[in-house]
Amino acid sequence: MRSAPDKDPPSLILIRRQRRSHSHSLVLKKKKAMQVQVQVDVDAAGRYAFTPSLKWDPHVEAYFSHAYGASHFSRISSALTRPSSYSCLRVNTLKTSTHLVHSKLLQLLRHQHQHPPLISQNPALPDVLYVWGTGPHHPSYHPHPRPAAPLKEVIISRKCAEAVLRGAQIYVPGVMACSAHVEKGDKVAVSVAIEKPTHTGGWTLGITRGTVLHGTPSDIRYEDRHGLYIGEGVAFMSRTGIFRAKEGIAVEMTNRVYHLPSFNDVLEGEIFLQNLPSIVTARVLDPQPGEKILDMCAAPGGKTTAIAILMKDKGEVIALDRSHNKVMDILKLADEMEIKCIKAYKLDALKSVNMSITDENEVKSEEQSVIVDEECLDLTNLQKDEKGRYLSKAVMRKRMRQMRNGPGKNNSKGSKVANSKGFAPNSFDRVLLDAPCSALGLRPRLFAAEETVDSLRRHGTYQRRMFDRAVQLVRPGGVIVYSTCTINPGENEALVRYALDTYGFLTLAPQSPKIGGPGIVGSYRIDETHTEEWLKESEAELVQRFDPVSDMDTIGFFIAKFMVGMKREA
Repeated sequence: MRSAPDKDPPSLILIRRQRRSHSHSLVLKKKKAMQVQVQVDVDAAGRYAFTPSLKWDPHVEAYFSHAYGASHFSRISSALTRPSSYSCLRVNTLKTSTHLVHSKLLQLLRHQHQHPPLISQNPALPDVLYVWGTGPHHPSYHPHPRPAAPLKEVIISRKCAEAVLRGAQIYVPGVMACSAHVEKGDKVAVSVAIEKPTHTGGWTLGITRGTVLHGTPSDIRYEDRHGLYIGEGVAFMSRTGIFRAKEGIAVEMTNRVYHLPSFNDVLEGEIFLQNLPSIVTARVLDPQPGEKILDMCAAPGGKTTAIAILMKDKGEVIALDRSHNKVMDILKLADEMEIKCIKAYKLDALKSVNMSITDENEVKSEEQSVIVDEECLDLTNLQKDEKGRYLSKAVMRKRMRQMRNGPGKNNSKGSKVANSKGFAPNSFDRVLLDAPCSALGLRPRLFAAEETVDSLRRHGTYQRRMFDRAVQLVRPGGVIVYSTCTINPGENEALVRYALDTYGFLTLAPQSPKIGGPGIVGSYRIDETHTEEWLKESEAELVQRFDPVSDMDTIGFFIAKFMVGMKREA
């Protein structure tokens, strides 16, 4: 007779049940963790990538598609969202040589980079160095070891992001939102906020500066940031510091989509960072030593100093801008480069013609503002008026503002700026009009939807008025060079059409160096009453259009050169 098996004691049965339950719980937790990790990976693949898409006003898109062809304009639109693959450095040959600067840069870049960027030259531009970057890279998003805990994040403004893509760091004013508890030294993921339409028809970022990010789908702009991840950085300040400070680096980028060397404070006075078409523009003007040249819209001074260097600092270069601070920037740059022939004046280019002036050397008035350190200021002399009577606090505050900002100035930088009453007609041998424009050729560009067909037409109207002044100021036998940094034919080819049809004594001149492509031929019917005329076939080859899609990989830019014959009434 077989004996019955011994029964396990109740305590052992309980332990086994607990083990099975615990094992089942671990399996469930592991599955859940894997699901979360998969979700993070899927989310990261979409959110943490840089795949921007430039959106346009539908009517503007139709207009550009007609000018370029739909397929080509699509490629232009894509190219505008990324920076050029190189930086151009123009050498100040008055102080140094291209060979010497090349050697200095190589030494500097080898010290800063394990794999220093390539530096090259173009025989057509002997004073220019190309410093090549790399990209696009695909910075990986590394979440916290616990999948449910995301990396701390920072959202920056679109304008800040465009600078970062060109090699800049993230400065305090550009930070819009930030995760809670970010401390100095923390790694952060950096994304971009793009403007959104408002109910009133305008555009806004729609983010209150200082907004807290929680890393959840409830965050502001959580979905909108898909494809707008530009890399990782290290916080230089705590969250509190970022939103309290007025200036300084907030985040140092350590892993970027595009790696372009920064040349901030590098070889000051010896080099100038400038877009290739802008360098070409000054050479197309072909200024000669001893001539009198006008740069009508000169800030920040890049083309002005290029002209002066080509003239070997012999002659006179007049630089105009209507902003006090921008005139100061021009003078500061000229001083850094040790250029003596530049005179900068505060003057609106539309008011640059003065028919009553007969003496070209008429004295210009000067305005002066003073920089005041309020912490070191003795207030004794501000407390009393000329008769020794004590002043009210309101009057004292007004005097303080006047001392800080200068008479009639708002936040001016200080020092002297000369005002001009304008210039007599036919005063200049050559005139450069690098006109204010829609700037739709600048790269990288992450937003363009604010421009409409009407706003583009207004740019063209303003430029024609400025061109009229240029025609008045240049002497017969002189030269006018017109340039813009936009892809808009209404501001480029249409301006040339206006100039040739309005002024019979103007002719298009060949350009040297000729690096860009031909202009756009044809016309576009904007509405029932207006057709915009562009160039004829014979004229298209005489202008230069720089296409962001071309092998030159430049910004969008346009240059036209006019020879001035014997003048007569238009």
